[in-house]
Amino acid sequence: MADLGDLCRAALAGVGDGEEGEAYALESVRTEVKARGAEVEALTSAASRGVGVRVIAGGRMGYAWAADPSPDEAAALMAAARDAASHATPDEAHALPEPAAAEELPDLFREAVPAVEPARKVELALDLERATVSAAPDVPRVEEVIYGDAVSRVALASTAGLAAEYRRTDCWCVALAIAERDGDTQTGFSFAVAREPADLDHEAVGREAAERGARLLGAVKPATERLPVVLDPWAAAAFLGVLASGLSAEEVQKGRSLLAGKVGERVASGILTLVDDGRLPDGPASAPFDDEGVPTSRTLLIEGGVLRGYLHNTVTARRDGTVSTGNAARPSYRGVPGVSTSNLVVAPGSEGPQALLASAGRAVYVQEVKGVHSGANPVSGEFSVGAAGLRVEGGALGEPLREMTIASTLPEVLGSVQTIGSDLRFAAGGIGTPTILVGEMTVAGR
Repeated sequence: MADLGDLCRAALAGVGDGEEGEAYALESVRTEVKARGAEVEALTSAASRGVGVRVIAGGRMGYAWAADPSPDEAAALMAAARDAASHATPDEAHALPEPAAAEELPDLFREAVPAVEPARKVELALDLERATVSAAPDVPRVEEVIYGDAVSRVALASTAGLAAEYRRTDCWCVALAIAERDGDTQTGFSFAVAREPADLDHEAVGREAAERGARLLGAVKPATERLPVVLDPWAAAAFLGVLASGLSAEEVQKGRSLLAGKVGERVASGILTLVDDGRLPDGPASAPFDDEGVPTSRTLLIEGGVLRGYLHNTVTARRDGTVSTGNAARPSYRGVPGVSTSNLVVAPGSEGPQALLASAGRAVYVQEVKGVHSGANPVSGEFSVGAAGLRVEGGALGEPLREMTIASTLPEVLGSVQTIGSDLRFAAGGIGTPTILVGEMTVAGR
């Protein structure tokens, strides 16, 4: 099997005069074990390997890719990309980035992960289920628990002089607990990511999922009113995921961002600072360089409530007369780079979640939201989504609530942030938030 770097060099051998060429190669092995009822429900392992090439000539860009190619097949890709370019519309923004040295992230790859035997992965999934169902008497079973890991490698080369590669390991576990009492059934979720299994506290994940499900038992539909809302880290991350698209310069340039034209303006509460940091040691989306070889960095997006800028790849940066922020992202080797967040993080405050609850007064604590992406308008920021949670009174969590709808706009929510907790958590997709207290939102029920 040919080395990824050799495949990239083979692909570039076909670049002609007056052309710029780039080769991107990716290989990954992903394993997941699902358990339920003290048995393995599914064990899947999927390997992916391929090369994609870009060619740019006369402002026209073409792309071609192949799965698991030989060096000769990789070399043939440039002709296919050239043919695609001949049918493309010229765009002077098309260009490859100049090579720049990216500082390594030495802890990104852990040798322990490729060495984990399938039997150990099964054991981890079964242990996670045991931890979940033994954590609370009202949690007799799980809807699903998952242990997963991935080992990946990326290589890039270009006619601009780029030649770089890195390896990464990722591990995760997910628990979805089912709580039951007197005919009532509720679910509770928890999730954790790490670089290797030894860093995953699967017992804590099981306990948290069980607790989150059990505390919703007996939930009632609340009356409709406006009051403060406490968003737990995962609920807050769901809303931040909608905002993330608005921070992409690609979306701004296409007129699909609620933040278009607002650089230098106040767009959020003065206590909110938002950064995208592709080099966080524990960040699930960290990498030394992005998907076109630009070194990753820390990009300040919102500082003290003021919008400072957008996320760029090389093309969007050229259109705006600036430089890439290292946020080029591909769906796989099958596609050209777009723009995406890496580790998008709300800077945590100094108060723990208990102190935040104490300052909330009479409020609603939201631990689950449904349909954020389908129920939110990314351009206007308007949203109306289903939610579940608990009342907050006297600084403590109280009566469980369900079948409620919270409605507002993202600009109103951002502007009404009153307190940001210290309990930063990462959700799926590399979005990290603490608990957040929002001054007032409409909570609709009966």
